[in-house]
Formats: sequence, structure tokens, C-alpha cells
Amino acid sequence: MARYALTLFLSAFLLFGVQPLVGKFALPWFGGTPAVWTACMLFFQAALLAGYAYAHVVATHLRPRAQVRLHLGLVAFTVAVLAARAWLAGSPVAPGPEWRPTGAEGFTSRLLAMLAVTIGLPFFVLSTTAPLLQSWFARARPGVSPYRLYALSNVGSLLALLGYPFLVEPYVPRSLQGWGWAVGFLVFTVGCSVCAWDMWRRGEERATGQDAPKEGAEAPAQEEPRPGVGRTLAWLGLSACASVLLLATTNQLSQDVAAGPFLWVLPLGLYLLTFILTFEREALYSRSLCMLLLVASMGGVARAIIEGPHFPLPFQLLAHGGALFAGCMVCHGELYRLRPSPRHLSAFYLWVSVGGVVGGLFVSLVAQRIFDTYAEYPLALAACCAVMVGVLMKRPEGERNVARVGRLLRVFVLAGAVMGLVVAVLDSRKEVRLTARNFFGVVQVLEQYRADPLWHQYSLKHGAINHGFQFIRPGRRPLPSAYYTPEGGLGLAIAEQRRLRQEAGQVQALRLGVLGLGVGTSAALTQAGDTMRFYEINPKVTSLARGEGGYFTFLADSPAKVEAVEGDARISLESELERGEPQAFDVLALDVFSSDSIPLHLLTEEAVDLYRKHLAPRGVLAMHLSNIHMDLVPIALAHARAFGLHATLVTNELKGDALSSTWMILSADPAFSWGATFVAAGATVARVELAEPPPFTWTDERSSVLPVLRREHAAVKTRTVTAPAAALPVAQPPP
Repeated sequence: MARYALTLFLSAFLLFGVQPLVGKFALPWFGGTPAVWTACMLFFQAALLAGYAYAHVVATHLRPRAQVRLHLGLVAFTVAVLAARAWLAGSPVAPGPEWRPTGAEGFTSRLLAMLAVTIGLPFFVLSTTAPLLQSWFARARPGVSPYRLYALSNVGSLLALLGYPFLVEPYVPRSLQGWGWAVGFLVFTVGCSVCAWDMWRRGEERATGQDAPKEGAEAPAQEEPRPGVGRTLAWLGLSACASVLLLATTNQLSQDVAAGPFLWVLPLGLYLLTFILTFEREALYSRSLCMLLLVASMGGVARAIIEGPHFPLPFQLLAHGGALFAGCMVCHGELYRLRPSPRHLSAFYLWVSVGGVVGGLFVSLVAQRIFDTYAEYPLALAACCAVMVGVLMKRPEGERNVARVGRLLRVFVLAGAVMGLVVAVLDSRKEVRLTARNFFGVVQVLEQYRADPLWHQYSLKHGAINHGFQFIRPGRRPLPSAYYTPEGGLGLAIAEQRRLRQEAGQVQALRLGVLGLGVGTSAALTQAGDTMRFYEINPKVTSLARGEGGYFTFLADSPAKVEAVEGDARISLESELERGEPQAFDVLALDVFSSDSIPLHLLTEEAVDLYRKHLAPRGVLAMHLSNIHMDLVPIALAHARAFGLHATLVTNELKGDALSSTWMILSADPAFSWGATFVAAGATVARVELAEPPPFTWTDERSSVLPVLRREHAAVKTRTVTAPAAALPVAQPPP
């Protein structure tokens, strides 16, 4: 059994270890949004289904030695393909630059094609291992349940997922991860060959996968009839429900922190843990305990929906993770109780995989078109409650009245939990005037403070975060607000550039760049003669900022020349450099958020170097670092240290038209933030730098959100820089 156990463990470890790796390669090119992982998961589930279908056909239609010849030939061919990719492309799994998109459309299809070409074949081979080797084991060890091997393979999957964000991502460069994975695949090839040799030695003894019963002997217990349509549909439905809940939970968590392996693997790890527990031993699945956990966690989810991103991150993880765990325990526990005998094992896994693909298709493709919010999340939780209600409504024979009352009471409790979730969802939509959903998430326009004409406003909400607002009262509509007031970091940087030009006797017109459009509020900081160039990946955001629905008019009202470039900001800026078109911005603002999540590839050292190349000789970079869950100041300071830039931290509190904001101004000129504009500012202005080499930074090869979660920064030491006397503005005598 050891050879099968070790090979299954390693195959599962590689199967799930490669998923966050290729997702990390895909993120920078496809917008850095949660939908990237959802599309990746759709591909993984489809490849898993193809692998299970292959294993089912091979195990049921080929003789043992034919199975060995076919499968070892496929494994050898895969090794050759990986070697060829390593030789020609420089990496066995990394995608080439030809897959980089140039626009903002067709992301899902292009991403799926990229995954199919780069990782499709080895992923397919690994996905065949669990059902095929379990089938071989069932032939070799009749009477021994192979389902425990499935639980063991899930342990390998779980260790790969949990190890990636904590042990691999923060320390191992992305390119080296690909080579390490390829070495692991070679070791797996050896293990698979050993298992195949065991199967080969048995030759043609068994033609159908089980020992033929001796004449006159009773058929073994596993010789049950083929499962009917109803049972098969139950496998499919339970698997699909758990898959939808997994992907919907991942979307819910990723939109408000950061799309990346850390928040991808936690839900997937919980999902796999439920497989491990339920398939290891039926007694580990307690219906009563799972029902209580499901009801309690749904109460936490309702609270998180009502409070939004201000609900503390640990409680968000606890609520959403608890709901995912309880819901998947219900689905997978009932799935295991409906399992067939080992004779029909490959068919069982095939239909479970079909259910996973159905769930992935629903979230990745269908839900984006039929829902204008992440409605599949509460619907999946309600479906898990419905599964439990269906189980409870089955009346056992000889049930006593007391037990019947208890059973019905539990049904009412589940119904109450669903109603509480419905109320929370409806409450979160009471001010919504427009909702739209696409690959880049959910955006909503809210009408707020209708009873107060002075503060009556339209605001744009992306996920759970306010991305800007505009007053409705005519006299207040042009006012810059939110994070873009004159006292904010961007406003001060623009004003200081104008002051310096005026002092030098130059034309005050500026060339300004902003990565991220929002409602276009920053255009209110411009003057006649300015040029403001926005980079925005979400077409819906661009449409709303340009006036769709009549909600926002900042772009239309701006006296400056306003340009909008559609597509990923970094790819667009790289393309402009490749064409020999540096933009020479006097101020370039990094203000890109997906809900409260900053796409990591826009805040790496290589990205900052790209931004520097688009600055004018005295240009400055303004980085919007406001974030509820992450402290991004050390990352910005590490970049400043790497490029010899001087950093100024500008913080504003919630006051009047302004929302709380944190900006970091990076300038090559040390005197820039000691100018009169900053000295007279009402905001809190501090010139800071790292007191010692940075303990971490973000690069394209290595980046992790773990060090920047708001709990670890006692180790990051900064110091305030005092301006030399010569740099301070000279006080002028009163007139």
C-alpha cells in the first residue's frame, strides 16, 4: 500500500501546488482581480474532469497491461513536453509574453487558453492519478477500501496549499518555483512507474477490475447494481453546490483584501479539509454539529455584509471560513454517505468532478451574466441549508414524537438563518441606484443623504469600498472630494508643482497621469491648459465616469484636456515605452483599487521603476496607500530606498468633504516636500524613510501580503527626516 499512498500523496501535492503558482503568473496580465482565480479554478476543474473521465474509461475498458502501457506512455510524453518547454521557453511552466493581453476584453477565454497551453498536459496527467491508481489498488488488494487513499491524497493537496503562502511565496522566486515543481513531477513519474510495475506483474489476471467470484461463492458485497439516475444526480448536485460555495467565498474575501495566493488557498484548504474528514471516516461527519456551525457562521456572514469592510479581517475570515467549512461538510458528508462500492469508484469520481465543473462554469461564466452582484454566495449558503433540510425531512422508521419535534425545530432554525441572510443582503442594497458586474468585479452607484440637500450625493462603490462621490447640488458638484481634496496627498503634489513653475516663471499647465479612474474626482484638481491622462481597466467604470446615467460629471466639467486609456495600467505604460512614447508626467498618481484590494503587480519594484521612466525630469510619484487591512507604507518606503527617492507621507482624517486617506509622495528632489505648499498644509505631512534595510519588499518574482497585514509592523522601523535649514521656506514679513 505504501507505494500507492506515496505516489497519490505526491501527485495531489503537485496538482494543488501548481495552482497558486500559475495563478500568480496570470495575475499581473489579467487585471489582478479575484476573477482571475475564478477563471483559473474553472480550468483546473475542467482538467480534473478530463482526467477523471480518462481514468474511468481506462479502468473499465482496458485490460491491466494495456492500462499500464497507455498511462506510462502518456506520462513519458508529458515529461518530454516539460523538457521541451524548459529548453525553448526557459521555464517548464511559466507562460511566455505572447499571452499578455493588450485590451480589456476577452480576458476569460485568453486566460483559459494560456493555462491549457502552459500547464494543461501535466495537470491532466496528475488529475488521472487519484482514480486510476485507486482502481489499480482495488484490483491488487480486493476487500480493502481504497477511499482512505482518496483522503490521503487530499492531505497532500492541503499541505501544498497551506505551504505555498507561508513557506514558498514569501521566500522562493516565482521562476524558481516552476523549476522546483518540474523536479517534483519527475519524482512523481518514478512513483507512478513503480505502481505500474505492480499492476504489470499481475498481467491479465483480472480483466474488469475485480476478482471474478469462484463458482458457487456469493458475490462480494461491492458487486452492487450500477447506481441509478437519481443517485448520480445527487452526486453531481452536492459536488456542484460545494464548488459554487468555494468559488463564491473566494471572491467575497479577495475583493476586499488582495487577490493572491494567501486568500486563494485558505478557502480551497477548508474545502479540501472537508473532503479529508468526510472520506476518512463517516463518523467524523456529524449532521447536528455541522448544522449548528452552519447557522452560527451564517449569522456572522450576515453581520459582515451589513458592516462591510469595517468588519475586522479576523472576524471576516472566521465568518466566511466557518460558513464554507460547514456548508462543504454538509455537501461532502452526504456525498460520502451516497458513495458506491469500489466497483463503481471511477464513475463516482467522474460525476463528482462533473459537479465541480458545473459549479465553476456557473460562477465564472453564468453568474457574471445573470447576477449584478455576487448573489451566488448567499444562494450557495441557502442551498447548503436546503440540503440539510432535505436530510432532516426524511422521517426515520419508528420515530418518536419528541424526536420529530426536535427535527422540525432544526428545520425552522435553518429557515431562520436563511431569512437573516436575506434581510442582510436587502439592507445592503437599500441605497443602490445602479449595479453592474463584469470580469473586474461589482460596481454600484448609491444615492446617499437624500434628506440633506447639502450632502446629497452619488457615490461609486466597488465591492464594499467607496471609490469616490459627487454632490448633487449644482453649486457643490464641481468640488473635489473624497481622497482627492486639495489637502490630500495628490492635491498637495499638484499644487506644489504649480507653485514651483510659477516661481520659475514657467507656464503653470501640468501633465498629469492617474492609474485608476474611479468617478474621475481627481480631474477637479486640474486647471485650463492641463492634460490629465487616466488609465482604467474596467470599461464600466470608464462609462460611468464619462457620464452614463448622469451620476458623475467630473470629466465633463474639467477645464483640462482629459484622456482615458482602457486596459491594464502597467501593460499600457509598458506599451507606450516600447513605442517610444514616455509620457513625461509632472505628477503620476497610483490610485488603483479593486474594492479595497490593490493589484500587487502595480506596486512591485519593477512597476515603480516603470513609473519613474514616465516622469518628467522634476516629476513626482503619488501613491494612494489607504487600506483597511494592509499597511503598505513599508512597501513604498522600500521602493523609495531602492531608487534613491525621498518619501513624504500625507495623511488626512475624515473631515468635511474629505475621506480618510494615506498618500506617499516619492520625489527625486529632497526639497519638493519642504516647499511652501506642504509647510502650510492642513494635512499631516511627515518626511519619512526606513531606519534600516527593508525586511521585505515586493518584486515581480517575490511578493506576499502576509508581511503587510496590519499586525506585524513593530519590526519595521522608520524615522522622520528633518529638513536642513537651507531647504525651509523663508518666512516673509507681513505687508
